[in-house]
Formats: sequence, structure tokens, C-alpha cells
Amino acid sequence: MSAGDALQRLGSSTAEACVGVLEMFAPGKVTVGDPTVAADAKAAFNGLRVPAVAMSVSYIDGVTGGNVFIITHDGAKKLAAAMMGMEQPEDPDAPELSELEESAVSEAMNQMMAMAAGATSSVLGTEVEIGTPQTKTFTSSDDFAGAYASTPHAVHTSFSICGEPARLVQLIPNAFVIRMSSALDELGSEVLNDGPAPAGSATSSRALASSPSLAGIPVRVWAELGRARMPSAQLVGLPPGAVVELDRQADEPIDLYVNGSKFATGRLVVVDGTDWAVRIDHVLDNPNAHMESGMEVARWPESW
Repeated sequence: MSAGDALQRLGSSTAEACVGVLEMFAPGKVTVGDPTVAADAKAAFNGLRVPAVAMSVSYIDGVTGGNVFIITHDGAKKLAAAMMGMEQPEDPDAPELSELEESAVSEAMNQMMAMAAGATSSVLGTEVEIGTPQTKTFTSSDDFAGAYASTPHAVHTSFSICGEPARLVQLIPNAFVIRMSSALDELGSEVLNDGPAPAGSATSSRALASSPSLAGIPVRVWAELGRARMPSAQLVGLPPGAVVELDRQADEPIDLYVNGSKFATGRLVVVDGTDWAVRIDHVLDNPNAHMESGMEVARWPESW
């Protein structure tokens, strides 16, 4: 497989993983373009709008490069509003993101960077170690390229999030291209050796090609005991020891979510007398039924 094909495959797998995260936070408000192999790392940042917020993670296994996700200032505010269940930002004309908006966007971009690294690991066929995510704000488009490591290869993919432009830039060293080409050649041989799917099979050739890239991507699972809604002024005034009443009785089932989608209900249990766990009572037949019914999605767990 050629270097160009390998880079395109990496761009597609990573973009697909990021879209899954973004759809969790802003359902129906995300579109993605096709990945483009850039002439060089600097060219991958051309044409970006400012002011913008960027989050990056660097590879730390002896090679340079990493992933950078850039979204405009207005896009960041709209994404944060969507995560908090609002149609529009509270103060769309504010020159800076509020502390709550920064926290929300950072959580979304953190999850995207984790998914991007997982997709890269799957395509390479080996674990990719990344550093701590770094967030920067840019007010000049000339500052982008100089802020990140220069690599011999780069892929960029354009997104639209809540109507605002965003971009994923992957800075790729030579060592990764060699490993990707080899891994994808091996994968292609395995698919060919398996032979064609039987007539009427629901497994498409695209699913066969994409499933190895997605199977190893980690997902976040959490249990929700209940919810409470209150004005922000009342929330910040809560003293230590205050009791917040949830909208669910103690003996009611709790909900289980995977990346924001409710997939099961269960009961809290204690394991070994000390640790909390959840015993699954019922797995939903249609995990997206809660979205179709208009029920609010659990989009943003604050503590991880």
C-alpha cells in the first residue's frame, strides 16, 4: 500500500472516531469532509480562521508529531452551549470564553484526542503513547504552523460544528507511514484470504475495512444515579455538606451510558464490602431510543 493510501486511511479512521465524540456532545450539528494529504506540515494549517482554540497531543515514543484539533472562538462557544443543552451561548459577543465554556470545550477536545490516538494505534497495529493535551488560543493565522512540530507528512480534515469551521491536523513522522503501510498490507491480505461474504450478509466491505480500526478504540462508560436542575447562582452558593435532591428514588434503576448513549439499566451493588459496582438488569434493544424520544442525553460527565 502506498504512503498516500496509508495516510488517507489514517485520516478517515481518526476523523470517524472524532465525529463519534462530537455527535455525542452536539447531535445532528456535526459534518465532516474528506481527509486531505498536505504537501507539508505547514500547509496543513493554511486557511484557518481566527481567533481560534486549539488542543494538541504529541507522540512521545521517540518520534515527532501528533494530533491538533482547531475550532474557531465562536465555534467553541456554540459547542459548549450544545454540551450544556442550550441553543445559543449565554453571551455570544463575549471576547473570551467563560470558565465554564473553557471547561466544556476542553472535555470535548480531550475525548477527541483520546479517540484520535486510539484510532492511530489501531491503524498502526501497535500502541501509540501520547503526552498531556495542551490548549492554546490563536489570534493570528500566521502563528499556527510555528506552534507545532514540523513533520514530513500531514493530513488535515475539515469539520463543521454548530455551523462553525474546525479542523483536525495530524502531524505524521516517516516511521508511522512505514508502520501503517505494513499494517494495512497485512490487513488487506487477511480480508482477501477470508473470501467474499456470503450472499445476503449484512457485513459490507466498508464495515470489514473499518472494524479493525475501531475495535480497539476505548470508550467511556458511566452510571447515572439521577439529576438535579437549579440556577447557577444557587449552585455556586451551596455550602459544604449541603444535600442536593436528585430526581430519582433510591430504589429505582440507574442508567448506564457509553459515550453519552444510554444502553442499559441496572442496580448499584457493593463488591467485596468496599467497592461500588453496577449489576446490569436490562440492555436496551435500541440504544438510540432515548434520543428519538427527546430525552436529554448524558453528554458531559464532569469528573474523570
